[in-house]
Order: sequence, then structure tokens, then C-alpha cells
Amino acid sequence: MAAQGAGADIVSAGEMQRALAAGIPASDIVFSGVGKTDDEIRLALAKNVGQINAESQAELKHIEAIAAEWGLKAPVAIRVNPDIDAGSHEKISTGQKSTKFGIPIEGGEAEAIYRYIHESDHLSARGLAVHIGSQLTDLAPFKKAYQALIALADDFRSKGYDVPILDLGGGLGIDYHGEEAPDFAAYGALVTSLFADKDYRLGFEPGRSIAADNGILLTSALYTKESDEKDFIIVDAAMNDLLRPTLYEAYHRIEPVQQSNRAKRTSDIVGPVCETGDYLARGRDFPSVESGEVIAVFNAGAYGSVMASQYNTRAMPAEILIHDGTVHVIKPRKSIEEILGDEHNPFAS
Repeated sequence: MAAQGAGADIVSAGEMQRALAAGIPASDIVFSGVGKTDDEIRLALAKNVGQINAESQAELKHIEAIAAEWGLKAPVAIRVNPDIDAGSHEKISTGQKSTKFGIPIEGGEAEAIYRYIHESDHLSARGLAVHIGSQLTDLAPFKKAYQALIALADDFRSKGYDVPILDLGGGLGIDYHGEEAPDFAAYGALVTSLFADKDYRLGFEPGRSIAADNGILLTSALYTKESDEKDFIIVDAAMNDLLRPTLYEAYHRIEPVQQSNRAKRTSDIVGPVCETGDYLARGRDFPSVESGEVIAVFNAGAYGSVMASQYNTRAMPAEILIHDGTVHVIKPRKSIEEILGDEHNPFAS
């Protein structure tokens, strides 16, 4: 992505360092998130990131104090909350005033904070940002949010405030059922229709819609446990490897790698972790599989690896990249000895 000229939207110091290590210029990094620590703010200023998205007056004052301490002007945009229900799962919906995200547009709070930035000797106004949620397949919420953003930005400019950038966030979803790809053309047409005659530099965060389809989790069948109501296909992957089905009730298309005409039964595809919530799919019509047979879980390229853990002292999967026909091991699986070696037991003899 860096080689293609992409920047990065990050929400932690770790992601900042990862983006820099990937070759993304600091000037192309936007630091978002509601809970930046002082150390993270200092690192962002030290690395000269292009934009820090502030989400509260309290955060803005921390940024200002650190910039004053260093004799700098911090490049700050504010993330606004348009109070729009994007219609996605409640845990990934971020555009309503009931969530922790952004500064309300209504009531003048956003304007008061933007004025504060302009009046500060140690803050530099970069513009406005909005992000209303994730996995959106309907463009109507985008249109509503962008119209609110344009109205606010135009109003600010009419009052003499500098608003160079509008960060439109992300959220364009993918089809986890594998039937239809996200309509980038329709999204692009919507943005063009709204912003073509506007003199704003636009930012986009299309993360999931790029990454999700570029990852598959491969797991092996262990056993099939039959019951009157359904089968339980027990596999060697678990919620620690792919958390989304447990966390969000998320759907992932799952198929045996070896295709066949075997009869299908209603099945739950479950892992070995001792949690009822340890499943990859429930209530699927799925063909019978033999022990050792490989099963593919699709669309694991977003929120798969990054949410994985070593719960139950289970080594996380190795990560394999296939590029131009060449296979690369980009993250080897750790042995249990290596996992234990990362820990210190003060009571060991």
C-alpha cells in the first residue's frame, strides 16, 4: 500500500511505528482515536505526523500543552459526530451521539472547539473528520454524513476559519456472503456529486474493503459430533484465531477446500476452546467432512490476525503471503516454548 502512495489512519503508537516501518511518510499519517496518551501525542509530534484528529476538548488541551512545551504548532483536525445511525452492528456503529466518538455538530460545540484551535498559538487547523461506522453497504448514511460535513465546513469558511481538509473516514463494507463486491464506482460517484465543486482536500479510509478479501483462514477438521438437531464440526481453529463471529455475530463464508457433492446437514463449525461462544459459524448447511480435511474461512484479511490471541496457550496461525506466485512466510507460528519464553516466572527454581 505504501508503494502505491497510500497513507495510514492509525489509532495507537504501535500502529504509527508499524506504518513508518512499512515506508509510509509521517506526513501521510492521520492519528485518530479517542484516547491518545501524552506519550503517544509526543511521539506523533516528534515524528511530524500530518494530522492528529482530536475528539474532545480535554484531548485538545493535552495536545496544545505538549506542543507549547516543545514550542510547536500541532496539526489538528477535529472529528465531528453528525448523530447518524449508519445501520451497522451496534459495536461498530460510531456516528451517533450516544457513542464515545467525535464532537457533536449540534449545539455549537464543534464550532467552539474549532475556534479555539484558530485562537491557539500552538495548534494549527487541518480541517474536519467524520466516520460513522464500519461494514456499511448502503450509501445513504454516507450521503447524509457528508452533507452535514459540507454544511459545517462551508459555514466555518464563511466565518473566516481555515478548513483545508475533509477526512471522510471509511466504512465501505464488503459482501461476506461472497455474492457481490463493494460498489466502489457508486461510492466514487456519490463523493464526486457532493464534492466536485468544493475546494477541499479529501481523505478516505477504505481499510476493510481492501484488506478483508485478501485473507483466508485455513483450518483442519478434527471430528464431527452428531446430534438429532445438527452436527458440530469441530475444527482446530478457534475464537482466538478469528474473533469476529463471537464478538460481532459476524458471518464468514466457509467451504471445504476439497469440493464434492456430499450431502449437507445443518452444522455448527466450532473450535476446541472451552467457551460456548467459540464458533466460526452456526446453523450452516455444510457437507460432511473427514478428519484432517482442510476448510477455508473467507474474508479473514481484516480484523483476523490483529484481533487474534494466544488464549488457552494456543499458538496463533502462521501467516503466509502469496504474491506473484511466490510463497512468503511473513509471520511464523510460535512454538509453545517460545510463548512461554516471553514470560517470566519469579517463582521458578
